[in-house]
Amino acid sequence: MLESIFRNPRADHHAEYGPLQNAAIDLAAAADARREISSWPGYAATPLHSMPGMAQTLAVDQIWIKDESQREPLKSFKGLGGAYALGRVLIDHIRQRSDATIAFSDLFDHKYPDLVSEVTACCATDGNHGRSVAWGASLFGCPCVIYMPDVVSQGREDAIAAYGAQTVRVDDNYDATVERCAIDARSNGWAIIADTTIPGNEDIARLVINGYTLLASEIIDALGDGRVPTHVFLQAGVGGMAAAVTAYFWNTWGSGRPMTIIVEPKNAACHFASAQNGQPTMVTGDLETIMGGLACGEVATIAWDVLNTAADFFMTVDDEYAYRAMHMMAAAANKDVSIESGESGGSGLAALLSLSENGENRGHRRILGLDTASRVLLLNTEGATDPERYASIMRG
Repeated sequence: MLESIFRNPRADHHAEYGPLQNAAIDLAAAADARREISSWPGYAATPLHSMPGMAQTLAVDQIWIKDESQREPLKSFKGLGGAYALGRVLIDHIRQRSDATIAFSDLFDHKYPDLVSEVTACCATDGNHGRSVAWGASLFGCPCVIYMPDVVSQGREDAIAAYGAQTVRVDDNYDATVERCAIDARSNGWAIIADTTIPGNEDIARLVINGYTLLASEIIDALGDGRVPTHVFLQAGVGGMAAAVTAYFWNTWGSGRPMTIIVEPKNAACHFASAQNGQPTMVTGDLETIMGGLACGEVATIAWDVLNTAADFFMTVDDEYAYRAMHMMAAAANKDVSIESGESGGSGLAALLSLSENGENRGHRRILGLDTASRVLLLNTEGATDPERYASIMRG
């Protein structure tokens, strides 16, 4: 099946990380987030696997996969964002209500339970972000309400509810769920811990994205000196993770950073449409895809302010390749490491797989400069966050 690729005419590897980008992802604030999260109890960097067998199969020199299935306890990179943003909101609330000097350790130690319980956290989710917010709420001791569209699996809803959160189903797609959550939050005075930009709530999304930059710093630490990928495939829902990683690589490697390819499902390609139109563009419809964590119809504007200049290509991928990517990572061919990947986790590999097909897709490889000398970085952004569904797919 032919995949769609769009070369970004605004991409510029020599551009300065300027005021617009720093307003979106402030690098000093991101550094604070990385220092904080890396000091949390139980924190450990997730592995960066070298996959020589996969690289040989897909006709490139090197493939590295950052494995977020090992990010405890949520098996997803989302654990770096929602819980951190919620903690910051709670700290600000306590500071406003008392004269105390507050740190995250005070939240973990439950020093201010009455003040913390005054804040009800809420968000809309396709699964993993809501689980991160619910996990944070259970750690810190505040009430939590999580909204999800009707396509979210029962297993993912159960995983959220297991942290004590109230769950609300919305009989519509993700973007309608975001709107419903925002309306209820305004009515009830709740704190929206959103990973996308809601008018008046942009600072929260920035906090979430700041947490995601830890992913990129761990990758660079694992690669060591002198090993820079030539290509990175980054899956995007609203775009927070993709922007966080891209911004960090931009500031670390400058013009020598990898070629960045943003990957989306064909039925939910809001970044692809935005790139074609040169501005944030909403896509509509049911957004149905197996890659449920990417089923978003609207980009986060703060993510777009980075990707509009820093992303080299935008690409859509069919669900067929998402299934195949999950199986390929699990199979551990040629003595590669076996990796557990959820439906959205392997989207970057799905894109690379699709480019290895015969016909016009191989022409797309030439457009991207992918050849036997290429060093490719992929992110497995989630493990089996719905174990029953994962097992069913693996049996298929």
